[in-house]
Amino acid sequence: MKGVVTVLVLALACSLASAYDPSPLQDFCVAINDSTSSQAVFVNGKFCKDPKLATADDFFFSGLNTPRDTSKSLGSNVTLLNVDKILGLNTLGISLARIDFAPYGLNPPHIHPRATEILVVLEGTLYVGFVTSNPENRLFTKVLNAGDVFVFPIGLIHFQFNPGHTNAVAFAGLSSQNPGLITIANAVFGSNPPINPDVLAKAFQLDRNVVNYLQKKF
Repeated sequence: MKGVVTVLVLALACSLASAYDPSPLQDFCVAINDSTSSQAVFVNGKFCKDPKLATADDFFFSGLNTPRDTSKSLGSNVTLLNVDKILGLNTLGISLARIDFAPYGLNPPHIHPRATEILVVLEGTLYVGFVTSNPENRLFTKVLNAGDVFVFPIGLIHFQFNPGHTNAVAFAGLSSQNPGLITIANAVFGSNPPINPDVLAKAFQLDRNVVNYLQKKF
C-alpha cells in the first residue's frame, strides 16, 4: 500500500512540475502594464495590480459576436483573447479565440507551443487535422459541422480549412493565458534574417530557386 501511495505522490508531483501555466495561489492576479507602479507585483510574466484595485472590466471583453474581415489572402481571421486583451486572465491558464473563415479560407498549419486547443464549430463546415511527432507523423483529420468539437494536442502541427461555399465560424479554447503561435510556413520561409536557402533546399528536397521564390512570398 505504501508503494502505491508513493507512486501516486510522484505522479502528482510530475504533473504539477510539467504544468505550462502555474496554478495561482490567490483568486486572481490582474495584469498591469505599468511595471513602475508601487502597486505592481511580478507574477508569471506579467506585473499584477493590487487585488483591491481590480474591477469587473479587468475580466471583460465585448464584441466577439461581430464577424471579422476575411478578405486577406488566406481567407481567415483569428481574434485571440489572451492575457494581453483580458488582463484578468493572468495566471488563470486559459484563453479564447474566434476564427472566421471565408469560403475556402484556411487557418494554415501552425502550432501553439504552450497550449492544447479545443475547437467548436458554430457555423458552416471545417476540415481540420493535426499531425503527430516523428517518426510516425500520423495525420488525424475530421470534417466538422455546426456543433462539432475537435481537440488539437499541445505542440502539434494543426490546421483548419473551410471547404464549403459559405462562411464558417469557430470558437477555440486554449489551455494557456498566452498559448503562443508559430505558423510553419512563415517561420520556415519568412524568418528574420532568412534561413540559408541551401539549408531549406536540402531539407525540403527543393530546387534553390524554388526556395528563393518562397522566401520572397513570406
